[in-house]
Amino acid sequence: MNYTNFQVGEKFPLPIHNQGDGGLFQIDSNGAMFILQLSHTDVIATEAFRTGAMELGLFEAEGIVFFLYKIDGIFKEGWGDSPLGIHLLPPGMKPCIADLDDPVMHLYLVDTNLQILLAQRTITLDQPFHEMLQKKVQEQLESSISPGAFVTTLQRVWKNHSSKDMSDKALIKQTVEMNIPAPPILN
Repeated sequence: MNYTNFQVGEKFPLPIHNQGDGGLFQIDSNGAMFILQLSHTDVIATEAFRTGAMELGLFEAEGIVFFLYKIDGIFKEGWGDSPLGIHLLPPGMKPCIADLDDPVMHLYLVDTNLQILLAQRTITLDQPFHEMLQKKVQEQLESSISPGAFVTTLQRVWKNHSSKDMSDKALIKQTVEMNIPAPPILN
């Protein structure tokens, strides 16, 4: 396994192919990873991502799984969604189910203009959410949908389902509590 160094304030070490705002959800040998790319951020948004409350969810339509996210302090209202694009990966790059043994998700906030890592966070997935994610990834790995059919289906799902609709029909949701580290004790 290759080690990738993620340092806040430095260039994000993974390639960013889509320069627009939005989320990228992927699973690889390091486990589950969510990258939120924003072109306009401030200190409040960065701290909200790093320590604030979040809601997560999983939605599925027409064989495509979406990671849903709602982050207080970044989005005034509503949910964001990010498809799990296992079908777009070449065979040698696809994850295996063992990549999800650890029930954690790594979260990264990236400034897309500068490609700088603004904040990172690791959260623990609760057991029902983790088990549902494992189940859906296994189904995706067993699916035979082609990359072209995946893209066409994805466009159709986005046409027929808003983020709110996805949230209302989520397979499962999890709340992530605010996590503000305690200040150090001074003697």
